[in-house]
Parts: sequence; C-alpha cells; structure tokens
Amino acid sequence: MAHTAQMGSAAGALAYVGLGSNLGDRLAHLRAAVAGLEKLPGARLSAVSPVFETAPVGGPAQGDYLNAVVALEWPAPARALLEALRRLESAAGREHGAGRNLPRTLDLDVLLFGDACIDEPDFRVPHPRLAQRAFVLEPLRRLAPDLVHPTCGETIAALARRLRDAGGVRAYADPDALIR
Repeated sequence: MAHTAQMGSAAGALAYVGLGSNLGDRLAHLRAAVAGLEKLPGARLSAVSPVFETAPVGGPAQGDYLNAVVALEWPAPARALLEALRRLESAAGREHGAGRNLPRTLDLDVLLFGDACIDEPDFRVPHPRLAQRAFVLEPLRRLAPDLVHPTCGETIAALARRLRDAGGVRAYADPDALIR
C-alpha cells in the first residue's frame, strides 16, 4: 500500500527540483525549464544552483549531462508539482515511458518537498537515489548544504562530500548560466 506522509505533502512547501539534459542544446533546455518553472501559477523560484557537467549514469552510451538544482516555493501538493514537471519535460520533447537511463532533452525530478516522505508506485520523495547521485548532490549542496535528508538524517553537504571524488562532477564553463 502506498503511503504519503502528511507533513509537507498535502500543502505547499519548499521543493528542490533536479534539472538535467544531454540531448540537443543542453543549456537551452535547462534555461527553458527554469523559465517554465518561473511561469507555473503560484510558484516562486527562490534559488538556482550553478550548472555542472557529468557523465551519464547507467544506460547505453550517450553524451554528458548538464545538471543543476532549483529551490522552488510551491503552493500546492507534491503530486501537482510532479505533474507540472512532466508537462515541462514533454514540452521539451521528452518521451515518457521510453525506459530508464536513456538520453533525454530534459529530466526534471522532485528531489525534496519540504520534509515530506512520499512513497507511491510512481512517485517517491525524497528522490530514491538522491543520496547516491553526486550529480544531484553537488548542485543541491550549493543551495542548501545544511539541509538534512529526511530519511537518512545526514546533511546534504556530508552526503555530497562522500561522493565528490567518485562522482565525476565538473563545474560547467559558465556556472551562472541559469541565473538571469
């Protein structure tokens, strides 16, 4: 049976959203995602991380990703944010249901939603692989180093430090590329 924690999931919260792209004009896709997030009704973008470049994790041979994280004040339930992210991905040409770890124009993930813990068949928060992904932890560390992961109890900075050397995360040539 799926369980959705009440705290942070029924009402709005500060959400952290991971952004990634490895097809086409990667930076343009990330910029469009940030612009799209800013236009969502009731949403307020409160911070944008620097951009990082990383090798893909899993899947077939493919190009490197550009990754970033944004902090977004979201007024509605977490599920509504997930649906909005899927619409933004589709608008960028992403095909859902094509499989995991495939190249994509845009990948948007709810990493954290306040202190909510959500466990549904198609939606888990915190993101189930957050603590193992340097390409997400490093940009998240730039925004919220002292934030405590709600299930493992460690700070984002501690989790990122553990993976930093093994993660292959490189600062992008223009780390402020998403800040306007």
